[in-house]
Amino acid sequence: MINLSERLSLIYSLVPDKSSVCDVGTDHGYLPAALCLSGKMRSVTATDIREKPLENARENIRKLGADGVNLVLCDGLDGVNRDLADVIIIAGMGGEVISGIISRCAFAKDTSVTLLLQPMTSADKLREFLSSNGFLIEKEIPIKENGKIYSVMQVRYCQKAYEIDSVYRVIGKITPDSEYGREYIKKQYDIAKECEKSLEFVNTKQNEYRLYREITNRLGKMLEENDGV
Repeated sequence: MINLSERLSLIYSLVPDKSSVCDVGTDHGYLPAALCLSGKMRSVTATDIREKPLENARENIRKLGADGVNLVLCDGLDGVNRDLADVIIIAGMGGEVISGIISRCAFAKDTSVTLLLQPMTSADKLREFLSSNGFLIEKEIPIKENGKIYSVMQVRYCQKAYEIDSVYRVIGKITPDSEYGREYIKKQYDIAKECEKSLEFVNTKQNEYRLYREITNRLGKMLEENDGV
């Protein structure tokens, strides 16, 4: 039994049975190994852009006995065909890097493909990319690891771009009805509050100041209503 971190365990739980799943930028290979060993997947593929991490993953996967994992050296999904990816996992990267990987993959716009995304940074920019390129966040779950709070997004192409407001941009579909949800929203509130304070008396930045004030007002109200401040 592989002891996955709380973050990887959450992603694991979101992969439907009988999927062909591809873990992009697999690093140590523990997640694809666990999926393979579950015996519930049609196929499991793991990719990495660099040879050394892929060899490390290969060794870990061998030691764990997950011989069914297909390892591919490539940039993002460039070396993966559609048959190997009903579910695409892109976790542990920056939001802008994730956006670039998706934008280069034509079959990511197949409406039958599920994307499980976990940005380490720039989640707001990833949400902007998704909305402007016709990808819908179906579900978003906050998770904490090593003292830091993150978001895991379940995403699918919806064929039509849509607009998001300033609050959705920073918290997406995360709600304050859980401990991690309140913590995620409080983090975004604190960031916006610092920006608001720094811009309040800058005459040339009043539009930005008003934007951050709106964000802090709405997030603050959300937290107050859920005992999060």
